[in-house]
Amino acid sequence: MKTNLFAVPRPALFNQYQLHTKNIEVAKGMLLPISVIGHGKPVLLLHAYGMDAREFLPFILPLLGHYTFYLPHLRGFGAAKDIELSEFDFLRQYADDLHVVIEQICLARNIDALPVAAISMGAQVMWAYFSRYGSARVSRYLNIDQSPAIHNQPDWQGGLFGTRQREVFAVFHEVVNMTLPYIQLESFTHLPFALKRRVTDVERQFSLLSVNRRRSKAFIQAMTYKNDPKLALYDHRIWQHKMRCLQAYLNLEYDFRAVIEKVTTPVVNLIGGRSQLYNAKWQQQVTQMLPNATEIVLPHSGHAVPMDEPVGFYKALKGFLENEL
Repeated sequence: MKTNLFAVPRPALFNQYQLHTKNIEVAKGMLLPISVIGHGKPVLLLHAYGMDAREFLPFILPLLGHYTFYLPHLRGFGAAKDIELSEFDFLRQYADDLHVVIEQICLARNIDALPVAAISMGAQVMWAYFSRYGSARVSRYLNIDQSPAIHNQPDWQGGLFGTRQREVFAVFHEVVNMTLPYIQLESFTHLPFALKRRVTDVERQFSLLSVNRRRSKAFIQAMTYKNDPKLALYDHRIWQHKMRCLQAYLNLEYDFRAVIEKVTTPVVNLIGGRSQLYNAKWQQQVTQMLPNATEIVLPHSGHAVPMDEPVGFYKALKGFLENEL
């Protein structure tokens, strides 16, 4: 009898440490994909604008023996890139989708509430969720570098891009207006070349503003720049969705400050000390406005905390979850 010397025994919990996908019906006939991995207490993580939820994996792999992570893919991004928005107010729609997801997880796991960590746009979705559904289903919340109000106002200068908001928003308005005549095209490759170059250049500049570390900037430059031949063939699958979201950001108020005092669940406010998207001093004011909040400031991090400070982000996430036990 032959023996397979290369056979590796599969642990009993092997399948529980493999990433798999659950689909939750968030509207009639609309299934939202949720990446699930781990074995233990349920935790929900919400991704940023343009991000794939699975990009959290490097930070959660060491924690899989204690937690089951639910990573929803918000409409238009990641594994949900082919699911279109049916409302202009995408944050409201994301919040409604999230409500269904949280209710289904709580029902399936027989729990009253679960911890949630969210970054950037995902955290803005959480402010919208709190506004519409309250905080009873969230046992603890990690808010990662996100203000509850997007637009600067006479009593609030902590909006997106801070003192540079008017300048940067003018660029965004320009790009949105340039792309509107082409928004129904099936493929990014069909856009005029000059427009493709403008769209990708603006996206790169946005990404560069999101980081502070030199290594992060170098990585973004290397990963996002495309020479003319590559750009000519580049199939940017989510460009239309990103433009729709950006248009809503520019035109809708998106001010959730009124709900802050009602978020009584414990909140940890994780702040990038050198964030160019949301000024750290204004974010620290948010900590003070919340009824039950503490803060962690990573002094050398920009807005994209996991990229600029991966170790600091992991420690903050781990500590946040350990305090949940």
